[in-house]
Amino acid sequence: MTIVKAAQMLVEETATARTQWISEGPDGRDGLTQFGANVETLMPGAVSALKHWHSAEDEMVYVLDGTVTVHEGERVTLLHPGDAAIFRAGDPVGHFLQNRSSAPTRCLIVGTRAPVDRITYPDHDRICLRDRSLPDDLWITGAGEAADSPY
Repeated sequence: MTIVKAAQMLVEETATARTQWISEGPDGRDGLTQFGANVETLMPGAVSALKHWHSAEDEMVYVLDGTVTVHEGERVTLLHPGDAAIFRAGDPVGHFLQNRSSAPTRCLIVGTRAPVDRITYPDHDRICLRDRSLPDDLWITGAGEAADSPY
């Protein structure tokens, strides 16, 4: 068993979001191998990611505090604390989260970690080819040409 205290979690921060990685283990060591888990705080107006979908990884979002708007394809759904959204691997409908409220929102996000995944960003003509045995992701266009990350 590994205990991960809040002060030991890997944290990624931007001006609009804060991600606390639970699954990475204390100070990024001895983390989980089968799935990733984090608590993401989105400030008002922030989005979690660009619209995307995974070929090989399931994702789940569970709202802890505040409200969050889930965008999936053309569908928009408001979630409250205790609500969840699940995204099945291979479902070719892009999704992302948005905080449309005037207060921060916190969500637990859990996703499987496939050895190889293809992440499609339909609004940006980008595909991320992820092979966890390699140090970096490879980005291509829908036509298969080398490309930069849309982030």
